[in-house]
Amino acid sequence: MKRGKRFGLSAEQKSDVWRRWIHSERSISATRLDLDHWMRKLPQPRSAEMEATMFTGWIYDHVKPHATALKVAHPLMLRAIAVAKKKNDRIDAGKICDCLRCDFLPESYMASTAIRERRRTLRYRSLVVRQMVQMKIKTSALLMEAGVSYNKQRLHKAGYFRELLATNPDIDEGLCSLLRLCRETVVRLGKTESALVRSLERVSLLVERVERLMSIPSVGPITALTWALEVGDVQRFSSIKKAVSYCGLCGAEKSSGNTVQRTPLSKQRNKHLQTTLIEAAKMAPRYSPALAMLYDKEKQKGNANRATLAVARKLVAYLVAVDRGQRDFQIAETRSTIAA
Repeated sequence: MKRGKRFGLSAEQKSDVWRRWIHSERSISATRLDLDHWMRKLPQPRSAEMEATMFTGWIYDHVKPHATALKVAHPLMLRAIAVAKKKNDRIDAGKICDCLRCDFLPESYMASTAIRERRRTLRYRSLVVRQMVQMKIKTSALLMEAGVSYNKQRLHKAGYFRELLATNPDIDEGLCSLLRLCRETVVRLGKTESALVRSLERVSLLVERVERLMSIPSVGPITALTWALEVGDVQRFSSIKKAVSYCGLCGAEKSSGNTVQRTPLSKQRNKHLQTTLIEAAKMAPRYSPALAMLYDKEKQKGNANRATLAVARKLVAYLVAVDRGQRDFQIAETRSTIAA
């Protein structure tokens, strides 16, 4: 007998043992009809797991009523656990099953269906805003290409824009039509963006929560909606540090022995929350004296970006406290005691 087979099972024997545990193995089309047909053939009780992808939401909602347990694996953590030279869908499915059977599946948080549907609307609003900004930049670029002088602060005002097109001799007919098209697109996108925000603000699921979050200085409707919809259940964060990490407002740490190295902001974050909170932090010192003092203190160390991140982290602490306590924001009063 060969050395490899003396103290254990051969590759063929291991394969036979593994096959005894498999009920069926096949590819399924990602349609509701095929999923229903597949689930009817499975024995009871059944548990299911899948890797988080673009299509996870509707599959999760469709399969959940038919499974005793349903988990979604975190793709980044699963990649670190199941790294291999050979990778395909069949191997990945087997490794996900192995992780679930050994209770070693890195589970990803799944918000409720109502929250995910509103989150889709909010993210679509972000796309509309980006397109609107692109069209405004294109308007300025067209004027600069033709050598047209204009007032940068007033360019996107309706009255000034009409006056510019009517009175400036450097704008010919072809350029005028392109500028009008850009302006019409900006106006249409602006109306769409306002309508999307109004539809979210009227949702009964979010009204009270958003109002509480907006009691925090410098937190407006967009920041409050982004926090409520991207975070979902705030109770899943056991500490403020974990919430800060989820928002991508801290760097990764690499340590070996006595050497500790801090990297820039981690890419493992919720990018929508990160962008919104940093934008809010840039405006926060104007509306909150406490945040203004924090910004000035950090800026004295010589880095304005570091000061903005400090303000953003403080905003996360405020948001977690208000959301978890379910009460309006109040500044804690510090009492000084004088010894007699």
